[in-house]
Amino acid sequence: MIFIGVLVAISATLVYRRDGINGVLEILTNDLALFGGILPRVLAGCLLGAFIAEILPHEKVSRSLGPTSGLKGLLIGTAFGAILPGGPFTAYPVAAALLTVGADFGATIAMVVSWTLIGYGRAIAWELPIMGTDFTLWRIVISLPIPILAGALGRLIYVRMYPKVEPPS
Repeated sequence: MIFIGVLVAISATLVYRRDGINGVLEILTNDLALFGGILPRVLAGCLLGAFIAEILPHEKVSRSLGPTSGLKGLLIGTAFGAILPGGPFTAYPVAAALLTVGADFGATIAMVVSWTLIGYGRAIAWELPIMGTDFTLWRIVISLPIPILAGALGRLIYVRMYPKVEPPS
C-alpha cells in the first residue's frame, strides 16, 4: 500500500508540474466519478457472494467441490466458471463464497481460470463477432484443459503447503 501511495504522489507531482492544479483536479474528478460507478457493482458483488455463502448447502458443495471431490470437482469448477456471467465484481465474490462453504482451492482455481479463459459471455458478445467462429471454437477447445490443470496444481500445492494436522487422540 505504501508503494502505491508513493507512486500516486510521484504521479500527482509530475502532473502538477506539467498541467498545474487544473490537471490534478481534472484527474481527481474523473477518478471520483469512476469510483462512484464501480462502488455499487462492488457492493452488489459482495452481497451476492455473502448470500450465496448462506444459501448453498455446505455438505453438497464440500462433497462436489471439496478436497475429496477429485477430478469431478475440477470439472464442475471448470464448467461453472465457463458459464458464470458477469465481470470480476461477480466472479471473485462467488469464488470467495464457494471457498467459505466448502469448495477447495483446486476447484475454486479451476472455476476462476475457466471464467477468465472460457467465459461464454465474453466469447459470445465480443470474440465470436470480432474473431469469428473458427477462432473462437479453437481457442475454447485449446483452453479447456488449462483450468483443470491449474486446479489440480493448485490442489497439489495447497495440500503440500497447508497439510492437515490430525488432533492428538
